[in-house]
Amino acid sequence: MFSFFLVAARKMTTITSLRGDTELVSARRTESRDVSDIIGLFSHFTEAIFGRIDVTHLLEKSNLALTCCNEKNEVVAHAAFLDYPNWNVTDQSDWESFLHENYVNNKCTPLNTLFMHLFVAKEEYAAGCSQEVVRKAFITVPELQFILLFVPADENLEPDMGNVFERMMTAPSSVVDTSFTLLVCHRHQYHPQLYIRKARSLDFLHYAFKLFPDKDFCVMLVPHHVPEFHLIQSFVRAVPFCTSRFDHELYVFHRAGLLKSFNVRRATTNDIPGVKVLIENLSLNESILNDLKMFIVARRDTDGTPVQAFIAEVLDQIVGVSVIRDEMDTEYIRSHYNIEDFIHFNYYEQEEHGHLHHFVLNPAFRHYTKHFLKEILRLAHKSSLYYPVYPQDVEGKFQNPCAHSLTSALHYMFPVRPRRQIVYPLEELGINAPSEQVSKDQVHYSLNHINRKQVLESKASINARIVVVGASDVGISFLETLIFCPHLKFNNLTLISVHGLPRKDLRGSKHRRFLINSHCFNDEDYAQMSLCSWVNVVVGKMTGINRAAKYVVVSKEKKVPYDYLVLCTGQKYQVLSPTGADISKLPTNREVISKWPQRYTGEVPSNHFTLNDDQDCLKAMQWLEENVINSEGNIIVYGNTIDIYTTVETLLSLGINGSCIHLIQPPLSSNVTCLNNNEIESAVQEALSKAGVSVYYDSILAQWNEGDDPDLITCAAFTTNTKPFKLQCSAFFSFAYRTVDYETFKAINDACLVFDGRLVIDTQFHTTDVSIRAAGPLTKYSRRYYVDEWTHSNFNSKEIGFELATSMLNLFDPTPKPFSKPPEGSDRLIPVYKGCKIKGGVLPGGYNYLHISKPEIPIRLDSELALCDHGMEIITGEARHGNYFRMHINKYNMVDSITCFSKEPFPVSNYICLYGQHERLLNDLYYRWNEGQITDLYSYFREPWSMAIYHDRFIDLKKELRQILMSEQVRKMTGGCILLFR
Repeated sequence: MFSFFLVAARKMTTITSLRGDTELVSARRTESRDVSDIIGLFSHFTEAIFGRIDVTHLLEKSNLALTCCNEKNEVVAHAAFLDYPNWNVTDQSDWESFLHENYVNNKCTPLNTLFMHLFVAKEEYAAGCSQEVVRKAFITVPELQFILLFVPADENLEPDMGNVFERMMTAPSSVVDTSFTLLVCHRHQYHPQLYIRKARSLDFLHYAFKLFPDKDFCVMLVPHHVPEFHLIQSFVRAVPFCTSRFDHELYVFHRAGLLKSFNVRRATTNDIPGVKVLIENLSLNESILNDLKMFIVARRDTDGTPVQAFIAEVLDQIVGVSVIRDEMDTEYIRSHYNIEDFIHFNYYEQEEHGHLHHFVLNPAFRHYTKHFLKEILRLAHKSSLYYPVYPQDVEGKFQNPCAHSLTSALHYMFPVRPRRQIVYPLEELGINAPSEQVSKDQVHYSLNHINRKQVLESKASINARIVVVGASDVGISFLETLIFCPHLKFNNLTLISVHGLPRKDLRGSKHRRFLINSHCFNDEDYAQMSLCSWVNVVVGKMTGINRAAKYVVVSKEKKVPYDYLVLCTGQKYQVLSPTGADISKLPTNREVISKWPQRYTGEVPSNHFTLNDDQDCLKAMQWLEENVINSEGNIIVYGNTIDIYTTVETLLSLGINGSCIHLIQPPLSSNVTCLNNNEIESAVQEALSKAGVSVYYDSILAQWNEGDDPDLITCAAFTTNTKPFKLQCSAFFSFAYRTVDYETFKAINDACLVFDGRLVIDTQFHTTDVSIRAAGPLTKYSRRYYVDEWTHSNFNSKEIGFELATSMLNLFDPTPKPFSKPPEGSDRLIPVYKGCKIKGGVLPGGYNYLHISKPEIPIRLDSELALCDHGMEIITGEARHGNYFRMHINKYNMVDSITCFSKEPFPVSNYICLYGQHERLLNDLYYRWNEGQITDLYSYFREPWSMAIYHDRFIDLKKELRQILMSEQVRKMTGGCILLFR
């Protein structure tokens, strides 16, 4: 489990031991790896004062946990603080009234008070460490004024801690004193607030508003690159238009925000009028009001789930409302999201999980958002809250976006990464199949989370304007990495894309079969990312870059400013220009090849299609349904990439007669075909022939119609190695020319970035401008690396996007990192990416196709098989029978590539997990194959043993086992050395 917090340059404090020795210590947030060291500090005094403590459980529920370390990073002290009393002296939701009834001069409120639940330290340094941890607590929580501690009445604090706390006076009628003594530590004794002298303190605002009594707002302008300081965290950031070229962030504070009487309580019937006023201008006001009334009337939802509602008020005026219900889907959440990155799930009871439905807070009090959440958790007896964001077109009682008001608390919560799911063969597993709670099919959503540990933690806000051009797999992976970075919050992420966010149209999936699938992202992934929650989207095409003024021109109109520009447009199919050859003169390819291929610059005919994304495919399918499907016109599919086969199959599945489809392939640019497998190619050709599809080879487009630039293509002519031919045409699909889009090239070239067929970058994704980075098929490495044949096209796009984001995170992440000098000469080597390349789709004949391979420069399969160190091929089934499964095991006995060609659908995500595994892990695959025990790899990889391989945490298991084996080997070797020296 990860522990997320920000670390500044830690200041060391000198403390003195009982013997007079000095030690430099510093206090930091506690991490899960500190548990064993903390337990080692326990003494008999610990249990007497604090009771029996489960440290891990306490850390899970602590609002603030601090650890003191010395210069050697050894743990010397620890303290844990919660927002309710230790020893369970009263209910956690009712302690405020309990204190007022039993103690005098009590100014404690949930906003300014924490309770110490544990303090342990090395005995000789206890005095100094106790003072350091309470000082650090007051620094960390600016609103904190009092730290309280209940101790049994018959116990006394040791002098070391007794000097930190003083006894709180009980009321005359109090009976609590017979059981417990309440001790208090005041802020002013250890970290007094500095009035006026420190301009970044919130106290500065008190003075400022006194000087200007007629002013209600304080406005602050901050450059984008300046990190958020403490004062600014109390301001509300005004969200800028993504086309705004103003070079500062605008922060606003209302004088009402200075009021400290912010109180949270359960809702009552009397609150309804005040809530109506608060939410009257919100689009979801009816939904919020109905859920509030449901709580007041029944305390339960219509399905029996407990509901709770809370009111935030200041000076008896309602300024906030929230509605939660018990989270009933915890097992689904645990199995589908990496929630255990944030909590130890086993330490939470079912009823401690809450589901946040609505959260509304007056912007003047936005800086109290986390306190509001903290109070909701305390008053509702919850330890964890979840907030889902559903795709906009989803319908259903709780799945519809209207069931959840878009909360201002979202940016204080933590997005939770989804977990890769196993595709279970439920019939084969029988009683061993997972429970329905885990395997049920339900609407996918993005999950956001906050728990007790996080309500006093702050994410670092990054206001740098990061503009990503291109919604390619690389661009989406880059954005995904940034938004799931748990300790950073990127406020100015912008995506420029021709069609906006990918997969926003979920009306059907048939049109997506036109193009081969990279399996980097699917609908489920996009729903679980909810990019629209974190990323501004500008719809349009990049047509210019002004490097001096640092803005991008979009569609020749809008100007989008940037601090960092990331270019990920990739390469696209372009409209190919006919060579213009006069076929009446019977030319051949040899006479026109010098003019081919070239980009078409005229007006694109309305029935000409180049398909590059889902929107292009959807548009083409709608046009076909309106104009072609019920007619007898020819459809020409032109090109030699694998997309020609998926497109032909999609046309056939739409009901278009195969005799109307003409598949025309231009000359190959290399001897490697798109399928690169003779057996599969034969099966595909057989399927095409059976469907009546005509296939032509080595054909170059010569003319449309009679050689002019048509509005509508009615016929197309081609030259070949022998004689030309001409076909009637109702629709023309072109996959023959894929390169960098012309407008993209022109924008790059006009900006004077080095372009050498592709945009030139170094190994750290830098272009010649330090503010501009690029990645993906758009790019190539500089010639100084002498690797012209290797580009990002050879690698997994998702991995490229992740590495690009990682390289940029170093610019923003304030967490210090260990510095290691790179090996000499490494700056002249390109990075080695290890992720597999994937392509899958449905080919003619209804064959489901999948090819998984290592990053490589393409080579013909028959040439690869002839290599002496090729390894081993394991093949079952035959392509023409639709049960072909090929697996290549390399010379290191690792799975190097997988090819599936089947009439039946198969679990692609499962098979991707097989790549890179040692054959011994695959149930002794090599041995069983040699023994003739494997006749069908499809059924073999459905057997129960294989489920472990598909588990998303199998990689972690392998690492742990390797560490155990390594440590065991070291232990044996060390033991052997000891015996030798005896």
